[in-house]
Amino acid sequence: MPVVMPIFGTRPEAIKMAPVVEALRRAGGVECFVAVTGQHREMLDQVNELFGIKPDHDLDILQPRQSLTGIMTRTMEGLDRLFTENRPDAVIVQGDTTTTMAGALTAFQHGIPVVHVEAGLRSGNLFSPFPEEANRKITSQVASLHLAPTPTSRDNLLAEGIDRDDVVVTGNTVIDALLTTAGKEIPFSDPVLEELASSGRRVLLVTTHRRENQGEAMEGVGRALARVAAAEPDVTIVLPAHKNPVVREAVLPAIEGLPNVIVTEPLAYGEFTRMIAMSHVVLTDSGGVQEEAPSLGKPVLVMRENTERPEAVTAGTVLLIGTDENRIVAEVHRLLHDEKHFDAMAHAVNPYGDGRAAERTVAAVLQLLGLGKRIDEFTG
Repeated sequence: MPVVMPIFGTRPEAIKMAPVVEALRRAGGVECFVAVTGQHREMLDQVNELFGIKPDHDLDILQPRQSLTGIMTRTMEGLDRLFTENRPDAVIVQGDTTTTMAGALTAFQHGIPVVHVEAGLRSGNLFSPFPEEANRKITSQVASLHLAPTPTSRDNLLAEGIDRDDVVVTGNTVIDALLTTAGKEIPFSDPVLEELASSGRRVLLVTTHRRENQGEAMEGVGRALARVAAAEPDVTIVLPAHKNPVVREAVLPAIEGLPNVIVTEPLAYGEFTRMIAMSHVVLTDSGGVQEEAPSLGKPVLVMRENTERPEAVTAGTVLLIGTDENRIVAEVHRLLHDEKHFDAMAHAVNPYGDGRAAERTVAAVLQLLGLGKRIDEFTG
């Protein structure tokens, strides 16, 4: 029986791969063996536990303050051994992480077909987001099957010369995961957040971690949050702090001890989904949050100059504001006080999927292996 091996290593990959793993395990005619790299550790394990995924192979590559080169070399060395001992018939990688790029290259070097979930996202700037834009483009060069989440992503691939027969528009699997999780009553493990949930206070949810924002720009984010906290005492800012010490050292000094700022450890996915749902405004530099929050009707301010996810910008639920301290303060203030502007952004527009992305993904993989045929594509 053909073996399909999903490979992932970070929390965002795990969230978006979980529906694919579940659909593969329900499908007939193939075996699914999951390999994780552990590029993230605790956050990865939380998602796997939530979705009931027990990896068959774990490279466990995580090291303190690891470099991109270290992640890539340890991943490729580990997968090289794994593919030699347990050669799958196809490998599935997701998105734009170093695990994604390293997994695709190593599979290609072993002559194993590569399936790229969430293919075709492009910002147009090779250095922003960094290194994700390069990781996506490199993965596209070696993939046999490109699963584009939207028609825009498909068009990006076609413009780069990818054969149309090798591209399938599936919708984004994050919507599959979100719809599954949002319907669950998941309690907060932190009693402070549970108390906030019942308080009725407006919440500004903040996430920040982008490598290109680290340093002075991220210190400015911290200062901006402190100014918002002082100006808006009836608003609670919630910051699940990224594990990266570089991020914490830049952001936290400006906001420590402020009475209406709650800094937590990274939230498990189910808790984070609930936090998005109870938020009034989301301020982020994340990629995945740009997809999740609009799907729950939340205005999103993105602390980046560009995005590889333009669909929600076009729909009006996402606004790119960069990392200028004054701009951040001004845009948050506007959403908190301009009701018409808030309503215009808060419409629950979902350009990213219909909850059937995993089904389309598995159908396309089965066709690649000569075991079935594709189903109708997602049209957006």
